[in-house]
Amino acid sequence: MPTVTVPVTGGVSEVEYLVTGSGPGVVLVHGTGANPEANFGPLIEALQDTFTVVAPFLSGSARTTDPGGPLTVDDLVAQVLAAADDAGLGSYHLAGHSLGATVAAAAAGARPDRVRSLLLHAGWVATDPWLAFQFDLWQRLLRVDPDLLARVVQLTAMGPATLAALGRDGFEETAAGFTELFEAGDMARQAALNMEIDISALLPRITAPALVIAGTHDRIVPPHHQRRLAGLMPRATLLELDCGHGLPFENPQLFVDTALSFLSSGQSEELTESGPMVRSS
Repeated sequence: MPTVTVPVTGGVSEVEYLVTGSGPGVVLVHGTGANPEANFGPLIEALQDTFTVVAPFLSGSARTTDPGGPLTVDDLVAQVLAAADDAGLGSYHLAGHSLGATVAAAAAGARPDRVRSLLLHAGWVATDPWLAFQFDLWQRLLRVDPDLLARVVQLTAMGPATLAALGRDGFEETAAGFTELFEAGDMARQAALNMEIDISALLPRITAPALVIAGTHDRIVPPHHQRRLAGLMPRATLLELDCGHGLPFENPQLFVDTALSFLSSGQSEELTESGPMVRSS
């Protein structure tokens, strides 16, 4: 995979990024403790026949290096923009999950001239005491045993239908998968960043049409955060789906179908310019 050198706080970062496919650009931004393949594997496969897909590994995930200090939203935005530039994209669609949705929105606010549309799942505008308490708990559990955090995240990331369908072996296998993912990078630094987020000043600057997806059963970033996110962008639609925080992996087909519908059918050009519309499915 290619890498690009990016100036960040305290020095430089060597950002590795995935690039595949051909056609209009789509940049994908992963969430906390994850990586592009973990969050977007099925979506990348579905997009690469008609789009050029670029997906950076953010600081705190494996494969990207940096000076090792506290992360900032500005630094992650710089990594996303640099990967898109290095891949030769001019303007592009931008999509993100969780922390990645927040970073993607911040990138669209920082460079509105570059972003054709925004697809944001499970993002948030500013960290409130509920989120701060949760992300502090994540860091404490990581210091004790990543497997403990994996078990907590499994119970909070998945919707009730997904959890009800898991057998005892399924719970153990899923927890083991989360543990492996969390141990691959430096998730604690991303969780620490999550406690400090406030991108409210950037959102009114976004000119691109946006689809904000909320999971009605999201217990990690509850849907009132996505409602606020949509409400602060000039051209946003809020779509509420029957899922949890982990939509990209608990129901990948629904996530892929929703993204393809938005990116491929012209829906991104038809969104309201007078405030957020709310739909449910």
